[in-house]
Amino acid sequence: MRILLADDESRVRSALRLLLEQELGEQVVGEAVDGASLVEIVHQTRPDLLLLDWELPRLVETTVAVLRAILPSLKIIVLSGRPEKIPPPALTASVDAFLSKSDPPDRLLKVLRRLANKSLSEKL
Repeated sequence: MRILLADDESRVRSALRLLLEQELGEQVVGEAVDGASLVEIVHQTRPDLLLLDWELPRLVETTVAVLRAILPSLKIIVLSGRPEKIPPPALTASVDAFLSKSDPPDRLLKVLRRLANKSLSEKL
């Protein structure tokens, strides 16, 4: 699975990269630090999965719709550092999962495995 990380905090991106590469052996194909660069990086790298900080600077609600138009098969997991803040319904309806950054790593790995299995079954 080709994964793109989108978070403005380098320590979060580093931790996610380490987790994904060591625990799952997955390839991180790129990193975005703001919403302005995200669309271009998705277009260039064509990832299978996007881990998206929903508080990413310069991210607008329509970004997810634009990403889906560019790459309809893209799986999107939204991560939030403030899970108490409810995301807009348009965002939660158009993503595959919504997780808190404070969730244990095992929860993210479980969601990733579920999405990977779903992707494989869709291809068969």
